[in-house]
Amino acid sequence: MADLSINFAGIKSPNPFWLASAPPSNSAYQVQKAFEQGWGGAVWKTIGAPVLNVCNRYGTIDYKGSKIIGLNNVELISDRPIEINLKEMREVKRNFPNHAVIASVMVESNKEAWQEIIKRTEDTGIDGFELNFGCPHGMSERGMGSAMGQVPEYTCMVTEWVMDVATKPVIVKLTPNVTDIVHPARAAVKGRASAISLINTVNSIMGVNLDTFEISPNVGGKGGHGGYAGPAVKPIALHLLSAVGSDPEVAKAGLPISGMGGIETWRDAVEFMLLGATSVQVCTAVMHWGFRIVEDMIEGMSNWMDEKGFATCDQFIGKSLPRISSFGDFDLGFQSVARINHDKCIQCNLCYIACNDAAHQCIDLKDLKLTSEVKERAWPVVREEDCVGCDLCSRVCPVDDCITMVEIETGRPHITWNELVKTKPEVLDWEKMEAYRKTANIHIH
Repeated sequence: MADLSINFAGIKSPNPFWLASAPPSNSAYQVQKAFEQGWGGAVWKTIGAPVLNVCNRYGTIDYKGSKIIGLNNVELISDRPIEINLKEMREVKRNFPNHAVIASVMVESNKEAWQEIIKRTEDTGIDGFELNFGCPHGMSERGMGSAMGQVPEYTCMVTEWVMDVATKPVIVKLTPNVTDIVHPARAAVKGRASAISLINTVNSIMGVNLDTFEISPNVGGKGGHGGYAGPAVKPIALHLLSAVGSDPEVAKAGLPISGMGGIETWRDAVEFMLLGATSVQVCTAVMHWGFRIVEDMIEGMSNWMDEKGFATCDQFIGKSLPRISSFGDFDLGFQSVARINHDKCIQCNLCYIACNDAAHQCIDLKDLKLTSEVKERAWPVVREEDCVGCDLCSRVCPVDDCITMVEIETGRPHITWNELVKTKPEVLDWEKMEAYRKTANIHIH
């Protein structure tokens, strides 16, 4: 059986599945219950400055019968006394010495305050720290959370303050609410951080009630921006993870990354790890389904590793990062076309509608008389000579593997845009570009 244990910046964990710093990790009862169910680690709900939470903290996006596709929250950090949190951290670490217990901390931008809370928390015996530079609401208005994470100089400064006194690994948690997440990641490296985690929640307003005109979440008739999480943010998280994971400066420093943002299944977790995450953190899925989802995560990842021949997680972490590229390095000569398996086709004609109304008008409806069964609708048929391989038809098709994209060889030169501009700079002129496209038979849009 595959070995799922990890070593994250010196923090050992029986598997890569950690609770994220959030409501599910708010107490010793919850964290210990999670460990009993199989979770390898937990990042404690952020402790620090005193707060008062509000009622109606959550808003959700539900889609076609599926609940909580996206979750917005305006919840702040732990509102429990810091003394109780520290006492319970000590208790959990004593009872579960082989599991990872990480303390998430956040205080005002003051050197003494940061260093004091680090020293107090470290005395509990926890394995490391996560500096919350990502919270986008409530705390940021007080100069904390994303207010720090959005300014690389602050990220570096506070990280240095912490590293001056911490003897345990320090993880810097990055906010996605920036133009380029690489800059705060580099600031964390400059500040001598031990590791990075990402992403925190995305700024959002979930919706407006068309009858009452109130904002969701609705706090006594008022609403505002909150942090967006759940399955809907996974593509954003994967993009930002890959941006940090493939950055040369971050890679040179060798900092491990803890990934989060929309992870709900073992497949999600593997995707994050293939793009460079050593551990993965989960919150919204636990809030929706409970702690026991980790059982399927462990079994699924273990079976996948056995199937692929991976004995340890290290053997596949970051394996997909070399495939990350810029648009300018894509192969302009690569061509695919759509092919429809009429044995699977249910004649819904969604592919025809999508192609005709929103793509390149290369699907026709024809009476193919493929079966003896009389059907009122014609069959969709792709004119391959006109298909540009955009892939929209297969994406709208409701039947798995009914429409597939098949690579074909057209005789086009296999050249990238960057190579084309370098070897044929004249194509930067649009008229000459069109002429070159026609002579070389290359699609340039």
